[in-house]
Amino acid sequence: MEFQVAGLLFDNDGVLVDSHQAAIDAWTKWCDVYSPGLDWDAQGTAGVRASDMVRMWAPDADFDESYAFINDLELESAGSTVALPGSLALLSSLPEGAWTICTSAGRELGLARVRAAGLPVPASFVCGDDVSLGKPAPDPYLLGASRLGLDPSACVVFEDAVAGVTAARAAGVGVVVGIGARVLDAPVDCVVSSLAGITWASGVLTVPSSSLLKGI
Repeated sequence: MEFQVAGLLFDNDGVLVDSHQAAIDAWTKWCDVYSPGLDWDAQGTAGVRASDMVRMWAPDADFDESYAFINDLELESAGSTVALPGSLALLSSLPEGAWTICTSAGRELGLARVRAAGLPVPASFVCGDDVSLGKPAPDPYLLGASRLGLDPSACVVFEDAVAGVTAARAAGVGVVVGIGARVLDAPVDCVVSSLAGITWASGVLTVPSSSLLKGI
């Protein structure tokens, strides 16, 4: 499967890196303090900024204090982040200026996870702190495309969360590649098990059929 795209926009957690268990552990500790009984992993809020989740689940708590607590918890575990299959090979093959990362994590946490996984950091890196509205709003992907000097319609987004897919579609990106079973029913152009085997050269994104979970 091939797509003509000029720029590549990557979500980070669940697409480039695996930080899922660390996030579960951190949010479980946070919920014990600020929202007892809440099962964070069952809320369907993957891809949403931590600041927005704190406001959602602890509206009566001191925001600065409760947000600092989850941020500290997640930073403590950032060093255990590892690269997901295919991410290092794909990013290492891409020229600077043709791609960026658009994560919902704060800048310090997002960069810590990317670096712990041994992945390159693009100069155009977009984090949750950079936008007024996080995913599922289009702002992160609009900013990512802008920093590459491209119209969103010329870009592909790689996403593993429904909130991120919604953001990508709202931004008007040309192609959305879903990663993993969580987005099988989302409005994506295809779903793959991982980035393994995906290549981009001369404006052509090639997705191997061996990795497809769902095609057009």
